[in-house]
Amino acid sequence: MTIQTVDPRALRDAFGAFPTGVTVVTACDGEGHPIGFTANSFTSVSLNPPLLLVCLAKTSRNFAIMTGAQHFAINVLSETQKDVSNTFARPVEDRFAAVEWARGSAGCPIFSNVAAWFECAMEQVIEAGDHVILMGRIEAFDNSGRNGLGYARGGYFTPTLASKAVSAASEGNMELAAVVERRGEVLLLGEDVLSLPSVDAHDGSPTEALQKYLETSTGLKVSIGFLYSVYQGKSDGKQHIVYHAVAGEGEPAGGRFLKPDALVAAKFKTSSTADIISRFAMESSIGNFGVYFGDETGGTVHPIPAKDAKA
Repeated sequence: MTIQTVDPRALRDAFGAFPTGVTVVTACDGEGHPIGFTANSFTSVSLNPPLLLVCLAKTSRNFAIMTGAQHFAINVLSETQKDVSNTFARPVEDRFAAVEWARGSAGCPIFSNVAAWFECAMEQVIEAGDHVILMGRIEAFDNSGRNGLGYARGGYFTPTLASKAVSAASEGNMELAAVVERRGEVLLLGEDVLSLPSVDAHDGSPTEALQKYLETSTGLKVSIGFLYSVYQGKSDGKQHIVYHAVAGEGEPAGGRFLKPDALVAAKFKTSSTADIISRFAMESSIGNFGVYFGDETGGTVHPIPAKDAKA
């Protein structure tokens, strides 16, 4: 689509359709103190000579130090390091206290347990609109073999999870469900016993299959959002993948919209559904959502950052 005036928010959302890895860029200030920030605008450039680049916003509080540094490092986060990404994407006072790290040969902070790292000499700083491009000549690097952490459309994803989901789908062992929201209410099926709309997954894209099912069964326009819950069902042996979704206007052909905070005494088809609705009610009240990973009895919730992962 050709447009005369670019909406920055819409453009950022469009850029977010491209899945990227997540890195933390590190360097040292003039006194040797470590600095770092989360960035997903990173790419390889050349093998001979060995070059890479990362983009830095001119509004970044690290701008002066980074553009004046002689060396910097790229830490490619592994899929277990979402918390590290969140820490370095926010104005935390002592970010480095939350991560295990050591200095590289040029003095740049190198993190433990990353998928890979690169320590670079600053080759060139290139003007690029409201950003600059930091071009680095790689002087040292390492590759741990771990899977990298992924990022797309404002949320994290992990290659291991994606692989497991595809495998489960091909075996017919994955169930897709959605917390379909509209103005703070959630679409639930059933009268006395409530459940989330769900469908067994088969070949193809899980999100496309879920969207098609939701729109066909409800007669509403539905937009699939971020991943909300991933858990192994002990009772049914299925991998359950739950997404957040937003419904358009109209009366649903199936189910009804209910306020999640008014369902404390409601009966649900499974304890997992009850937990999902309870968590959604709590997170909606504070405006801070997370992704659950685990099984029916226990797991962890990883926060979804309010802003994207760029510096």
